[in-house]
Amino acid sequence: MQDRSLQYPDYIFEASWEVCNKVGGIYTVLSTKANSLQKKNKDHLFFIGPDIWTDEPNPWFIEDNTLFQDWLSYSKNSQNLDIRIGRWNIPGEPIVFLVKFDKFLSKKNDIYTKMWLDFGVDSIDSYGDYDESCMFAYATAIVIESFYRFYHLEPFNVIAHFNEWMLGVGALYIKKYVPKIATMFTTHATSIGRSIAGNNLPLYKNIHSYNGDQMARQLNMVAKHSIEKKTAQNVDCFTTVSDITAQESTQLLQRQPDVVTPNGFEKDFIPKSNANKKARIKARSILINVAEKLVGHSIEKDALLIATSGRYEYKNKGIDVFIDAVNMLRKDYKVDKDVVAFVMVPGWINGPRKDLQEILHNNVDVNNTSLTNPFVTHELHDRRNDMVMNQIQYLGFTNSSNEKVKIIFIPSYLNGSDGIFNVPYYDLLIGLDVSVFPSYYEPWGYTPHESVAFSVPTITTTLAGFGLWAKKKQTEEKIENESVKIITRDDSNYSEVTKEIALTLLDFSMKSVEQIQLIRIQAKELADKADWAHFIEYYYKAYDKALHNSFIRLSHPYTL
Repeated sequence: MQDRSLQYPDYIFEASWEVCNKVGGIYTVLSTKANSLQKKNKDHLFFIGPDIWTDEPNPWFIEDNTLFQDWLSYSKNSQNLDIRIGRWNIPGEPIVFLVKFDKFLSKKNDIYTKMWLDFGVDSIDSYGDYDESCMFAYATAIVIESFYRFYHLEPFNVIAHFNEWMLGVGALYIKKYVPKIATMFTTHATSIGRSIAGNNLPLYKNIHSYNGDQMARQLNMVAKHSIEKKTAQNVDCFTTVSDITAQESTQLLQRQPDVVTPNGFEKDFIPKSNANKKARIKARSILINVAEKLVGHSIEKDALLIATSGRYEYKNKGIDVFIDAVNMLRKDYKVDKDVVAFVMVPGWINGPRKDLQEILHNNVDVNNTSLTNPFVTHELHDRRNDMVMNQIQYLGFTNSSNEKVKIIFIPSYLNGSDGIFNVPYYDLLIGLDVSVFPSYYEPWGYTPHESVAFSVPTITTTLAGFGLWAKKKQTEEKIENESVKIITRDDSNYSEVTKEIALTLLDFSMKSVEQIQLIRIQAKELADKADWAHFIEYYYKAYDKALHNSFIRLSHPYTL
């Protein structure tokens, strides 16, 4: 693809709830993509996020009162907008507008009425986070309009890019009131598709028979589905992150994405060479030390360390499959080395375990300790109803010294200050031997993607966008890359998937040091083909599509 042959925007506004607000995978998409866009746009790139950090400073935001002082003063005094301007504390340090939106809540009924009259958005049965999300989206659009008009950007090519249903109101407002701006909308996972999967309905077998509107009524998802569908159908360019989600969007939102924009990764911060080896040794030391202190006995230093991670979506993320596969490895197969399986999934916690903290702090000899409940590192608010803990207990794990396979639940965000590990997730990920992500619903799959970027072999499924991409890559290049094991998964082969994961882990436990090193090299080679240097071109194509379609739209005013 020749970049110079495409139309490219002079200015880009991109809005998301996860700008300077780390919630999930979208934060990784935007924060890693930003460096590539910033290099090309040179401060004509503006991210917009919610200003919701009130009790403590936002760790990802660096305020800069010298930026756009004239517009900031005008927007505050003449438009009553509450905006903070600064830079995102990530590679590239792009400009960020953080906006407060609570003042718009009193006008929500008027805004929803307009959205119904103009676009047919049905908000009548909204609940939960719908109001807050939509008012942030509305505020975002007002900010874009204000900046656009104040600096007279009409002669330029301008893109306004909105992420997820939560920003749909913003995209529709811009189309209505600032039609010269080309609009883009990305759905990273359809709200109704996620809900179908999460409610244990067979998403894939029946995908071509599902009606999105009907399922939204059945699952009480009308408002979110309506804004997502109407936004997808009205923007100049609609994108999603994988082929599997494109199929889902086409059926449930009734618009085929114009461009599939796979999620890249910014690998510049990954330790290299000797630094990588040292980081891996340190990570393994931390993981084994915590495990030993928790279970009360020593663990072999060459133990096989495996993990799953991500959101606490028990079925969708395949947490259930992971635990069952580890149990099968424990009960049905003879493993010659210690295996420690970590479930790194944030749950509802009440801080770190005090007894474990004390033992770690005093470096107590593990042979003299005996902690109750040696399966979890943090206190859970509702342990009796926790699905992970219940399954561990049901399957009869003991974590005793006479069992080779142990399982440990880490229900805290690994942000560097969890009270037990006190290092970020990536600083532990690099110490793993294998990661396992047997997802049932996974539009892209940053977790397996991140693993191979850190040279950690991974197991994923054909229901993950990254898994499908890796499988396609292997087919195109006619090579078998052992660093990514892609297991075929559908609506009805749970047991087969579980067994295949257990056998794959068993096989990996028997590999030599030389074999493992070769696989780790393969992981890095694959990751190098899935970074933003390769994937950013899909966004260039999407920008071109948005600008082209907006030109056609403006040439036919009756379509506005």
